[in-house]
Amino acid sequence: MREEMQTSPEELTEELKSLVQTLRLKGRKDLLLRAIGVPLLEELRIEAARGTLSRLHITSDYRFILVDYDNREVELQPVHKAVYLLFLAHPEGIEFKQLSDYREELTRYYMAVSKIMDKQKVEESIDHLVNPLDNAINEKCSRIKNTFLKLMDEYTASYYIISSHTQKQIEGSSRIWYRRLKHISLPRHLLSVAVSPLNSQWGL
Repeated sequence: MREEMQTSPEELTEELKSLVQTLRLKGRKDLLLRAIGVPLLEELRIEAARGTLSRLHITSDYRFILVDYDNREVELQPVHKAVYLLFLAHPEGIEFKQLSDYREELTRYYMAVSKIMDKQKVEESIDHLVNPLDNAINEKCSRIKNTFLKLMDEYTASYYIISSHTQKQIEGSSRIWYRRLKHISLPRHLLSVAVSPLNSQWGL
């Protein structure tokens, strides 16, 4: 037991590499998959995709550009851009049921990206988005996801889409609950914006 505790992660990695190679040479990839398990395999694929991520640049006219993917544009409607900007601004995550707390901020983003400056129409759209009994926010997130999936594989896209993140909360020694947060996991050093208010607000 003491010897195992003293084994470094680097040493364990070398041992694992040797075992993997042995199983491959014996033609027993089935056992290798059984040992790893499908959930961990999916996590590893997502982690592998991290090395191929593109920088995301938001231009002064609110175009979303994937710089390292030949400057391809992520073409979204204004309402989708507003939702995306909100979640980019909050890497800690937001619960859908708490979206009404971000109503003012979401409205500002929508007004900024929309060429239709009819505030009443904007507010009506926001009403749907922040209403916990309305499915509008799920529909918008689904559309955003599908747009990214047209530009990249699902493992790479997982860093750009608005996805789920469950956070364990502990109060005292007895009460435990979970916050079902939605967030964008793109490393923020890959994000750049040409819009001054966003730079200052997001600390970029």
